[in-house]
Amino acid sequence: QVQVVESGGGSVQPGGSLRLSCAVSGGTCILSAMGWYQQAPGKQRELIAWKSGGSTNYGDSVKGRFTISRDNAKCTVYLQMNNLKPEDSAVYICNVRVGWESYWGQGTQVTVSS
Repeated sequence: QVQVVESGGGSVQPGGSLRLSCAVSGGTCILSAMGWYQQAPGKQRELIAWKSGGSTNYGDSVKGRFTISRDNAKCTVYLQMNNLKPEDSAVYICNVRVGWESYWGQGTQVTVSS
């Protein structure tokens, strides 16, 4: 069974940085698509970073500050988060497509405050 495990969340001051990890296990690392969702209390889940093939997309709220990347050897997807702002505080959820199936991580909390 494919498992998606996220890590790297925590508390950081405004202007700081975090790197989130999304480790995929349980099968061959054939990821046709991967992305990160942001969900804050009372708000809809928003796709904020996504890679599909050679195409990379970012939501307007994080463009220029966040970077999604992949390590094929580790079958891990990363989200580098720089110049963090209080409005970035949310649960960040990883999603990957393996073959014809989609898998979700459990989410990791990011809190940006002074």
